Formats: sequence, structure tokens, C-alpha cells
Amino acid sequence: MTATPDAPPAVPDGYARDAQGRLVPLSKVRPEDQLEDALVRGLISGADELREFMGGFRDKAYAEIKSLIDLLAEKYDTKLGGQKGNLQLTSFDGTLRVQVAIGDTLAFGPQLQVAKALIDECLVEWTEGGNDNVRALINDAFDVREKGKLPVDRILSLRRLDIGDERWKRAMDAISEAIRVESSKSYIRFYRRESPDAPWTALSLDIAKL
Repeated sequence: MTATPDAPPAVPDGYARDAQGRLVPLSKVRPEDQLEDALVRGLISGADELREFMGGFRDKAYAEIKSLIDLLAEKYDTKLGGQKGNLQLTSFDGTLRVQVAIGDTLAFGPQLQVAKALIDECLVEWTEGGNDNVRALINDAFDVREKGKLPVDRILSLRRLDIGDERWKRAMDAISEAIRVESSKSYIRFYRRESPDAPWTALSLDIAKL
């Protein structure tokens, strides 16, 4: 069992704790540093409150959507929503929309190594006597990115290439069989438009995009 670290002791009146954990008399802390500290603490406190409010709003939205789904399922003996629970709800006048989407985090199984070996066979033959641009493009798709993750989108995009080589086709089959769903996450998004024939505009809840 991992021990929970003890909280630091309270700071006595007339003191401030510095980044090294030392108690410093406020008389020794520059006024501008005290102002900066007060501003940061106030803003973080406000951000914590906003985060808690948004979390509560999210939970309330999911609960109310679920209630509607349960009501319709009971009334019509059917299921509302598309594949894996994706659905969208629209206001009667067609100007407001709430969308619930399920996003999967994908990874690859050992079949990916088979696919890479088959692709390498193709590349050796195709690039013989020519430039290595094609090889560089393919290898980039299999290049491990940050945190040891493979670029899923680039690897899957290889399946869109119309290449008739039998080895390539087997490699694409191996990629398809290698796909694993690591986790799924539900997202809720909100949209508005001025009229039923106008384009939708997302209501951003990202403070940086407001």
C-alpha cells in the first residue's frame, strides 16, 4: 500500500513559504512578489470553481440525455443513437444541437510487425535503383512518436492506397487485424446556428478558444 504524503504544515501569520519549502517573513518578501502570489492564487481558485461547475454541468447533461433515451426506449421499445451510442439531439427549430460521440483510442497488436515485414519486402523491390522517397514516406508512418506511440492515423491511411501487389494487400489485411481498441471515451459537444440553413458553429468550452 502506498503511503499518502503528509500535507505541508500551515503557514503561520506573517510568513510565506518559498519554493524550497522555507518559511520567509512577509517583511522579507518583495511587495510585487506578494501581489503576484495573491493574483495567481485568486485566479487558480476561480479556475478550480469553474472546473467543478463544468464537471457538474457535464454530469447533469449526460444524466438528462440518458433519461430521454430511457424514456424513448421504453415508449418505442427501441434504442436511440447510432453505432456505439453516438447520437445527436436537435432543437425543434433546427438551430441548436447537442452531440454525443464515442471516441476510441486505438493501438496495434503483433500483426503489425507482419504488415511491416511485408511492406519492407515491397519497398526493397520498388525502390531498387530509384530514389528512397517512397521508403521514407512509408517508414515515417511506422515511426514511434512521443510516449512510444505509433501514429495510428498515418498507419491506417496506408490502407487507402490502391496498390495491386499481393504482398501489399496481405500487409493491409494484417494492419486491419492488428487494430485494438485500447479505451473508449464519451464526448458531448454543443452547436448553434442562426437559421436552419446556416452552418453549425461549435460552442467552445475551452477557455483558450473563447
